[in-house]
Amino acid sequence: MKKKNASSKAAGRDRLVTRRILRYIRPEAGYVAISLLCALVLTASQLVVPILCGRGIDAMLGKGSVDFKRVGTILWLILAASGAGAITQWIQAVCNNHITFRVSRNLRNQAMSKLQKLPLSYLDSHLSGDLVSRIIADVDLFSDGLLMSFTQLFTGILTIIGTVAFMLAVNWKIALVIIVLTPLSLFVARFIVSRTQHYFRQQALVRGEETAMVNEQIEGLAVVQAFGHEAQTLKDFDRVNDRLRAVSLKAVFFSSLTNPSTRLVNNIVYAAVALAGALIASAGKLTVGTLSIFLSYASQYAKPFNEISGVLAEMQNAITCAGRIFDLLDEPEEISAQDETENIDCDGRVGFEHVDFCYQKDRPLIEDFNLQVESGQRIAIVGPTGCGKTTLINLLMRFYDVDSGRIVLAGNDIRKIHRHTLRSCYGMVLQDTWLRSGTVRDNIAFGKEDATLEEVIAAARKAHAHSFIMRMSKGYDTVITEDGSNISQGQKQLLCIARVMLTMPDMLILDEATSSIDTRTELKIQSAFLEMMEGRTSFIVAHRLSTIREADVILVMNNGKIIEQGDHRQLLEKDGFYAKLYNSQFAS
Repeated sequence: MKKKNASSKAAGRDRLVTRRILRYIRPEAGYVAISLLCALVLTASQLVVPILCGRGIDAMLGKGSVDFKRVGTILWLILAASGAGAITQWIQAVCNNHITFRVSRNLRNQAMSKLQKLPLSYLDSHLSGDLVSRIIADVDLFSDGLLMSFTQLFTGILTIIGTVAFMLAVNWKIALVIIVLTPLSLFVARFIVSRTQHYFRQQALVRGEETAMVNEQIEGLAVVQAFGHEAQTLKDFDRVNDRLRAVSLKAVFFSSLTNPSTRLVNNIVYAAVALAGALIASAGKLTVGTLSIFLSYASQYAKPFNEISGVLAEMQNAITCAGRIFDLLDEPEEISAQDETENIDCDGRVGFEHVDFCYQKDRPLIEDFNLQVESGQRIAIVGPTGCGKTTLINLLMRFYDVDSGRIVLAGNDIRKIHRHTLRSCYGMVLQDTWLRSGTVRDNIAFGKEDATLEEVIAAARKAHAHSFIMRMSKGYDTVITEDGSNISQGQKQLLCIARVMLTMPDMLILDEATSSIDTRTELKIQSAFLEMMEGRTSFIVAHRLSTIREADVILVMNNGKIIEQGDHRQLLEKDGFYAKLYNSQFAS
């Protein structure tokens, strides 16, 4: 009963996915109409040729002498029909490719656009490799199945209908033999295809898991090699790869059974037609040419069943892949409320009022958190790993929304402020740097695309990045590879600092902003930060407590709560948690 329910649910899901695919194809209705017209002409040309060949045979054998004039006319007609079929087949291929790749392009564009609108919680809880697999591999497999359905399905169905009609017109008795045996071929194809659905779905899931694993290993290759974890990594990959191999073999095995099974049935049909035709011809009621027509039609009639059975297997795979893409497109977005404002006076005043937040409902993190920050204050946040420091930054930027309570900016609940407006108030430098493929200038000007070269250079000078940039082969026009793999970690961080110094935001968030920079450069940048923070509200997350001595207020966090609060001198005098942290770093 469970298997039956699961099967019916899968069938219902496939129907919904198929309807949705048709909605994506609807804008290409013109090309679909041309493709159908070409399929009609191609089928007609293929069906006419056997009749012409049969008439030619009768012309050569009918009256004891060859009617060369009639044979010549028939040959010209065969050439014309074949030529028309070739031209329409080419036009159909162009139309089908246009439809397929337009639909695939639109799907990829929508999926990429969707990623920009998804909440950070979704990206945190899903493997990036699986998302890459959906947008690239699944769309490719979907387009392959869609192309096959347009190229072979239309032509195959029209060929079957046309062949039956022509055979009934020529000799209904022999045609009846083919029609009676046809359900056998359909039953075999349906039986096999229905059993491939589960394996194609499993194949897509495991392929996404493997892509995610490969992506993770490539990104962490240095760590894997540094800790000698290659052997274990290979074992883990082999396990996933073996699962993919096993489920792929089953999917391919069952889908591959379709073609030989239908061929067997079609050969039986061909033999039955040959036998019936021979018996009728021996009685003098059928000419040799007409018998050849039926044998050709029997062969043509069988061929579409073989192609369609293969297409059905590919289409099942395509529908499965399309379902995974639609699952991504159906994820709830970060929706902006209608009453969100886009115009606020960012005066730097921030307040946390009885804020509760947790990533997982059964694991509370921040509880009843209260804080008032005045304009221009420098707020340092310290504490052990996992105490909630970076979580506060995520809440300030609305990467996550609070579970209860509220965060206030300039007197406004930040949930009533448009995310783009809110985030434009902040400039962020994180411990994890992010650079895109492009020139040094493009990366610095990422937050201010209309910045002049002079402004970019000035920001780089403040960040003490100008000197190393000028040592590069093309200076500010040097191309940085994806994620800056051709420069050092410290240089990447300096470029990120220059990016913030260019935009000069109203408020600053510095999360271990100098963690990868040498001490001498750090001292210089700290002076630049002090100049930039003048008059700006700043939130500084730091593990190295030497970097926060000048902060107006130091928040000491533990287990999601503020346990101490004050400036550096006051907290040392309390001789509490902060003093222990500080002395553990500077005990000597």
